[in-house]
Amino acid sequence: MAQRAADEAARQHGTSRSLLDRLLQAIGSEPRDMRDLLQLLRQAQRRQLFGRDALTMIEGVFQVADMQARDIMIPRSQMVVVERDTTLETMLAPIIESGHSRFPVIDDNRDEVVGVLLAKDILRYFPADQRERFDLRDILRDPVFVPESKRLNTLLQEFRSSRNHMAIVVDEYGGTAGLITIEDVLERIVGDIDDEHDSDEEPLIREHGSGRYTVDALTPIDDFNAYFACDYSDDAFDTIGGLVINHLGHVPVAGETATIGNYWFRVLDADSRRIRELQAVWLDEVAVDETETQAQSD
Repeated sequence: MAQRAADEAARQHGTSRSLLDRLLQAIGSEPRDMRDLLQLLRQAQRRQLFGRDALTMIEGVFQVADMQARDIMIPRSQMVVVERDTTLETMLAPIIESGHSRFPVIDDNRDEVVGVLLAKDILRYFPADQRERFDLRDILRDPVFVPESKRLNTLLQEFRSSRNHMAIVVDEYGGTAGLITIEDVLERIVGDIDDEHDSDEEPLIREHGSGRYTVDALTPIDDFNAYFACDYSDDAFDTIGGLVINHLGHVPVAGETATIGNYWFRVLDADSRRIRELQAVWLDEVAVDETETQAQSD
């Protein structure tokens, strides 16, 4: 059945047969459920049938289908808001400091959202001769309200069709629970979307191809498991560095290695108290002796 579906897809969309053949060969049989499907896709990615970014997006699409607005909304306490009766001079500081482009406008409190302000709409009032004409009510956009239970895939479709990029999330009593933007939803699919206001941070896990990765030893085991589809226990320690130290029974020096489950680890950087950085290699893709030879030449 999977083969027939692939053949039909190739005929209708002109998909490369070689790629479909490789995917089907990696999958081997039809998945029984969504969990099986994700596991099989991860295996295919490890065999370099497609890139890590593609897998991240596929997983993100599945996640979005199961998540609701309450799962990723910005809580009301963290919302940057503008009061309806504020002056242009008063609102400029929080707008500039936050770096956001859209702001809920409230009346007496955060449960009374009366509109949405787009930062670009106040630019016309920057010239000194225009400031006296400023009235926030003239440039307010109508707010969009969604329930906490709104599914993210449905919300994304509504964002696209309405061209609204922000919605106010309300609880069962009609009060403001938080806000959600189209960027929040898209980040669940493609990962973090950095802009000029986001600080640059080195990723905890960096891929180098051929099943080899550099891993910050402070990477939480939960994050490592999610990235590599592993099931290492975090009962006794929280980080991947702690996992390696526990396995070896001591704090290792640079160059020491450990094989834990399906991964081979080499310590890249450490001091007398902790590991700083590790190399991780997936052993289903690279043989152990091959890995050690490569490590010695690195």
